[in-house]
Amino acid sequence: MAPTSSIRAASDQKDSSRVARLEGGDGAHAAVAERIDVAIADKSPLILAGLDKLLSDDRRFNLVAKLTDGEEFLEAARQQKFTIAVIGWQLPTVHARDVLRALSRQVAAPKIVVYSGTNDPAAPAETLQLGGAGFVSKRAPPERLLDVLAAVAAGDMVFPFVDIRKMRSDPLENLTLRERSLLSALGSGHTNSQLAKDFGVSINTIKFHLRNLFEKLEVRNRAQAIALFLEMKHGAYPGGAGGRSMEPASSSRGRRNRPE
Repeated sequence: MAPTSSIRAASDQKDSSRVARLEGGDGAHAAVAERIDVAIADKSPLILAGLDKLLSDDRRFNLVAKLTDGEEFLEAARQQKFTIAVIGWQLPTVHARDVLRALSRQVAAPKIVVYSGTNDPAAPAETLQLGGAGFVSKRAPPERLLDVLAAVAAGDMVFPFVDIRKMRSDPLENLTLRERSLLSALGSGHTNSQLAKDFGVSINTIKFHLRNLFEKLEVRNRAQAIALFLEMKHGAYPGGAGGRSMEPASSSRGRRNRPE
């Protein structure tokens, strides 16, 4: 099976790591500037090919890694092969949110620009909250992405207008009281069998409601839901728990009601 990523050997870039620019004036002279090492990660081979061509045609940039998977991208980032990366919002295996969270704990992590066609109006705000350096829509002209990368390399942060009312500071916003009780029970280590006994329903019903809960929290599984619960409980998530109790409602114990 062909590898899903490629990291170009440093030796191939040795002679092209610097470019000469002619500056005007009374006696033009050559000035030398470092090319910007960039990595790209996207689930679409078509997008990757387009970004490869776009960056290769611009002498300011040096493409050093091309990946299709979030987990592979994090591994490449740990190797410190680049200083800036362009990643999609919905990467396979590890979502861009999880990539940004992981990099926030890494010393000297690369700067991340999210390049996405998502219709989620909160995506730019989430990228900003999680430590991203920029956000560019795939509907923007390609030159926009190049300008943003150059600005980020120069130390700027570049985002479209962010409506703070749409920033997801409270993951519990759309949960019912019973769903918050289920989340708290998960955080306490309860199994599906224990949840079914507590709520007086079948295991299949618990699984159904947990799927709804995971969808609302935008997590993939129990482990991610528990991790998010612990972040909110200890105030590590932006906005904390939004002032809402993270403990099960008192009426949920000892009563045989179906989860809402």
